[in-house]
Amino acid sequence: MTNGLATMRGVQHRLLAEPAGAPLPELDRTQLIGLLREAGLTGRGGAGFPTWRKLEAVTVAPGGPVVVANGAEGEPASGKDGLLLAYHPDLVLDGLQLVARALGARSTHLYLPAAAAGPIRAVLDARRRAGRDPIAAVNPTIAPDAFIAGEESAVVAALSGRPAVPADKRVRVTRAGLGGAPTLVQNVETLAQIALIGRRGPGWFRSAGTAEEPGTFLATVSGAVAQPGVVEAGYGVPLGELIDAAGGATAPLQAVLIGGFHGGWVPARPDLPVSRAALAHYGTSPGAGIVIALPQGACGLIESARIASYLAGQVSGQCGPCINGLPRLADTLTDLAYRRAKPGLPAEVKRLTALVTGRGACRHPDGTARMIRSSLMTFDADVVAHLHGHCTQEAVRR
Repeated sequence: MTNGLATMRGVQHRLLAEPAGAPLPELDRTQLIGLLREAGLTGRGGAGFPTWRKLEAVTVAPGGPVVVANGAEGEPASGKDGLLLAYHPDLVLDGLQLVARALGARSTHLYLPAAAAGPIRAVLDARRRAGRDPIAAVNPTIAPDAFIAGEESAVVAALSGRPAVPADKRVRVTRAGLGGAPTLVQNVETLAQIALIGRRGPGWFRSAGTAEEPGTFLATVSGAVAQPGVVEAGYGVPLGELIDAAGGATAPLQAVLIGGFHGGWVPARPDLPVSRAALAHYGTSPGAGIVIALPQGACGLIESARIASYLAGQVSGQCGPCINGLPRLADTLTDLAYRRAKPGLPAEVKRLTALVTGRGACRHPDGTARMIRSSLMTFDADVVAHLHGHCTQEAVRR
């Protein structure tokens, strides 16, 4: 992955260009929550939940919450958290320190992939020697290399010494997480943004993005682009600018997967704003900032079936939708993708997506179903063609 820094109207240089070592303000919890509310920061881990609300949720119990920096990044198509931890770990730790200090955290934790542990430990050692902050004594917990390992209840399970699989959602970790304490699990990019807001203020943060979706986000751009990597842009950036920031498309594009393997396919429109509001029409959102460009000539149904098969293998084995539903759904989509014609294949895919949605122990079945529904909508011409034994992309490949 390159760092993808570019000079374009929608592409920004904030997180990826922030110098290390700038001082942090002294903020109490009311001040920090107020700043984040005014800034409009939302979580950068995928869900896009207002950050100030998560902080507020963990302040209800005495004794302070547990605060966790989550850099697990189990999504295969994402590289933004790894890049941030490798090249700007100080900024992540600054955000963690600011939050832990403001909330009076009883403990702080780092949950990271093995590759990130070395750079983080080096920075922690330097901060420890300098006596800069109390979190310098925190040691990283290594996250398993699994798609679901970064879900917040899976993070709490791993920190508790259990397998990193999601738990039932009846009690959220913000109420009772690690050791029964209210637990704040924040994505590392979110923490980095918090550090910048603390230093520069909500007005500065809102100078990028849109009024409804302020700030910048890190996007991992891959697929049919010349320089796959991570770029930083304000919400609302035209899709074409993200593609150009990654060196431009290497072939004419037919579609783009936005939001990752739990995201959705959208038409390859250069003018399409990458924002929650604009992407809602296609049933997706920017999510964790993943953008995968699909060229003309590649079969979108085959690519979707490949992703669905991967997701069907990334389950915790706790509920019927994951154990039975996702494998059957992936197999049915694969039959359609490889033109193994059976009566009613598209209807069966739709039936199975409806069957698994909203019934899992976590949101993994819902995200998988969302990606599959978008593939049927975006590649509807191929669905018809495959049922008749051919593919619309064959002529392009010839």
